[in-house]
Amino acid sequence: MDTLFQFVDASLFASLIEMKDNDENEFLDFKTYEEIYRDVRECVDLCHRDGVIKDEVARNPEKYIVLDDDLVPMLQRFRDDGIKVFLLTNSHWEYTSVAMNYLYHQADVDAELKLKNEWTDLFDLIVVGSCKPAYLVDPYLNLFRCDPKDGSLRNTDGLFEIEALGVDGAKKFLSQGKIFQGGNWKHLTAMLEIEAGEEILYVGDHLYSDVLRSKRTLGWRSVFIMPELPEEMETFYRLKPLQKKINALRKLRDELSVYGDALRQTGHAEDDAEIETKLKILEQDDERIKVKLTAMAQEYHEAFHKIWGMMFQAGYQDSRLAYFVTNYACLYTSKATNLGLTSTKRAFRTNSGMLPHDSLLFDDDSSTFHI
Repeated sequence: MDTLFQFVDASLFASLIEMKDNDENEFLDFKTYEEIYRDVRECVDLCHRDGVIKDEVARNPEKYIVLDDDLVPMLQRFRDDGIKVFLLTNSHWEYTSVAMNYLYHQADVDAELKLKNEWTDLFDLIVVGSCKPAYLVDPYLNLFRCDPKDGSLRNTDGLFEIEALGVDGAKKFLSQGKIFQGGNWKHLTAMLEIEAGEEILYVGDHLYSDVLRSKRTLGWRSVFIMPELPEEMETFYRLKPLQKKINALRKLRDELSVYGDALRQTGHAEDDAEIETKLKILEQDDERIKVKLTAMAQEYHEAFHKIWGMMFQAGYQDSRLAYFVTNYACLYTSKATNLGLTSTKRAFRTNSGMLPHDSLLFDDDSSTFHI
């Protein structure tokens, strides 16, 4: 798995495979594993499209939506500082209105107050039903104006209309209403008068629909939201002593290997028996360390999650999730309001990473060699 959204697919798929392998359902006997996965994927997508998930959330927002006291103050500060703020969501207006009213008022308010949609004052532009990731790659998707009173749509010429309005065309266009459905990234950049993708900092929680497409295709700056991050970091911090022991044992195995290699290369014929004895001792020591290391690594793995382990690691290597996050997310954090912990003038810069050969030479404890 390389996105957290696939936990649903993985859980359902694993349950169905277990049922098939245990002959618990006759219908599954006529399905291949590939067909089962495709059916699961299709059903999950359908649940997102037909409203079965969002309708339930709209009926009971207190149960499903986590409030954040810092959200509204952060967005207000952004507006006060002259930052243009837009909302881009695949949800249609009816659900967006319910969810945003709940976040704004921090309660499920009455119908009359909902109709005011006071939360819209926090944004310069609101786009619902955007059909991401197509919104970020298809320049031919049509844009519609959305009436916040009833969610009805009407056509607009979009880019041509903005151009026809002449000077300050974007401002004149938005003065007629700033809530839209559909369209594509060209409409967004024109309405916000953005000339380059790097001027946009886009915050999203879906690795593919939000982060990867916006960064790779359009060059937008991106922030990836990972709600699971605090728990991951807490577990990592708690297990630092165990991680240090694991690292020490792995380093010890490397040192034993280097020592053994040196014995093989520097030995003389009359010392063969002695060298062979030392090598056997090294092999025995290495095997004992390996057994101990395996048990410790398993303990470390299960401390994060009994099955999945760490989100960012697979064994001793970066996971696919880690690869995409580090390559396509400019920033990643646990919640969007963490951006409010800094001023709007704060600059974030990349760290200078090292390849293994650089790390070898940079580490004071490493033995170097003549190049």
